[in-house]
Amino acid sequence: MNSTSTTAAQAAADRPATFRDVFAVAEFQVIFASFGVFMIGETVKMLALSVLVYERTGSGLLAALAYVTGFLPHALGGVFLLALADRWPARAMMVGYDLLRMVMVAVLAVGVMSPSAMLGLVAVVALFGPVSNAARTALLPEVLHGDAYVLGRSLLSVAAGGTQVAGFAVGGLLLGLVGPYGALWLTAVTCGLSALLVRVGLTRRPARVKYAPTTDTPARGAVRETLRVNRTLLADRRIRGLLLAQWLPGSLLVGAEGVAVPYAADLGPGASAGVLLMAGAGGMLVGDLLVGRFVAPARRERWTPWLALLLGVPMLAFVARPSLVPAAALFAVATAGFAYQLGLARRFLDAVPEGRRGQAFGLVSTGMMAMQGLAAAGAGALSEVLAPGIVMALAGAASATATLILWPVLAPTGRTRRVAA
Repeated sequence: MNSTSTTAAQAAADRPATFRDVFAVAEFQVIFASFGVFMIGETVKMLALSVLVYERTGSGLLAALAYVTGFLPHALGGVFLLALADRWPARAMMVGYDLLRMVMVAVLAVGVMSPSAMLGLVAVVALFGPVSNAARTALLPEVLHGDAYVLGRSLLSVAAGGTQVAGFAVGGLLLGLVGPYGALWLTAVTCGLSALLVRVGLTRRPARVKYAPTTDTPARGAVRETLRVNRTLLADRRIRGLLLAQWLPGSLLVGAEGVAVPYAADLGPGASAGVLLMAGAGGMLVGDLLVGRFVAPARRERWTPWLALLLGVPMLAFVARPSLVPAAALFAVATAGFAYQLGLARRFLDAVPEGRRGQAFGLVSTGMMAMQGLAAAGAGALSEVLAPGIVMALAGAASATATLILWPVLAPTGRTRRVAA
């Protein structure tokens, strides 16, 4: 290859992908649309189930449990079942989970189960949620290549936030018009629509790993394999570092979000935690869009540690107990730093074995949800003895400290090697 061709290839590699590049891929259109329908349906389902349980029991605790029951088993499914994301074809896994959700929601909508049985059913089905999510995420680099993959990741993150907001709006409207049972029936329709989009719009691909029958039952074999591959991934120093880099800086910041309600309450009757949380969501969406679309790939990777540092530093100002508008601005600036994860996307993809992509991406999601839960719980406990503003500042300090410790991992170091499964 001559120097002119080399220069042109390098320029193309350093050019950020465009929205047109990404949406020109028909299969990404299907993934994006089905994911949006999935998220709206899940949000409406959680809201309707929470209202339904409260109406039938009058218990605020059970209503709160109903709202989070779909997420609580995520870590459990991620620890024990992620091998299924590579054992089964991605399209079959995604369609199967949507159909399972459709049956579950239809059973809930019939109204014959007790509240405790409803929560148990939702929890059991949710065990397979991380497997389906992992199959979707691992499919993305097979559909999009180069920087288009990073922008596609960014767009799915934006879709997750945007469709959750839409889901709350739609859910509130449906609850007023048709009640919780009607909202659940319409949620079942979204499950079927998502399954149809995936089944018709995605190409059938074989499983990444062939299942070798053993004396174990299939379920026990999946658990054993999940634990074995998780240990292999975590034993590799490079992969372990990239996992911690994706887990810690952002998850520690979530501790600040966990005390947004008491912080707003301390500001007075005119303050609203909703404003702070909306500002945080908006900052994250804007950061993902701007960094994913307009920052060149090489520069994005160089910015990775600095963007991660941005998560924590603005939160230090909460020591001074800023009023609502400055506090919302600080939240928005801090959460824009979540775009740092885009700079790790290709490095992590290069590091993990191709045949274990599903499990590796699922491990990222599982660890992130678990650590976010721990951070929020820890911040809530601290708020019992410290002012909420101090707790927010401590969360920012913890995030910044984690970033500084992980700086050698966050900074680009050249091409990452792969490890064997």
